[in-house]
Amino acid sequence: MDLAYEAKYHQLEEQHWWFTSRRNTVFDLVQRMNLPLDTRILEIGCSGGPLQFMLRKAGFQHVTGIDVSEPAIALAKHRGLTDVHLMDGAHLEFPDASFDLVIASDVLEHIENDAQATREWARVLRPGGQMVVFVPAFQQLWSQHDVVNHHFRRYTGKDLRQVLEAARLHVSRVSFWNMALVFPTALMRMVQRRLTPPTKPTDGGGDLHGLPGPLNNLLSLWLRGENALLRRLNFPVGVSVFAVAQKKA
Repeated sequence: MDLAYEAKYHQLEEQHWWFTSRRNTVFDLVQRMNLPLDTRILEIGCSGGPLQFMLRKAGFQHVTGIDVSEPAIALAKHRGLTDVHLMDGAHLEFPDASFDLVIASDVLEHIENDAQATREWARVLRPGGQMVVFVPAFQQLWSQHDVVNHHFRRYTGKDLRQVLEAARLHVSRVSFWNMALVFPTALMRMVQRRLTPPTKPTDGGGDLHGLPGPLNNLLSLWLRGENALLRRLNFPVGVSVFAVAQKKA
């Protein structure tokens, strides 16, 4: 992503409603797997490490993070994390079958060859190991936000399932996330495309903005309610889509 945008990202990732709600969803998916605390976890795209802190606080003893961004890894180390590494998510420097769980939140869309990336992720996963992948949904929602973030694509549930199955993973669940905002977002994208077609990265642009505390808390509360529903059912639409998959034994 653009450097100016990344700086804003790291400034907001701890408290912003979008990041906290998505992080809570990933954490809940992991918790519901009932994994032993010695599970070897790899987070691809760990940024400054907020999810790693949640996992470690929950008792997980072996949590490794990688990120392609030097500022992100420097920030994670500054915050006290030690098992974090500067590494390309499409070319992992780990032996085969190194991890029991691989997590990648909003990473795959940044990689041009997503098929190669998912094969790499499957390679470092032990037989029977699991994977959680979050990506932005629907190419129709493409905007300047995607351009600033250096995205290559957005996904449907079918797209995400296909790329994971091509890596010889068994997909046990696919669901959209953030259903309430998908239609307002689609309307906003239509207006934006008429006014400012997304053509090239700028230091402005993107949808990441700090919000007043009450509004930030309200959006967080709303998504907390959606996250509770996700424990019982899958959403048919949303701003993001995620999958849970397993490497065949």
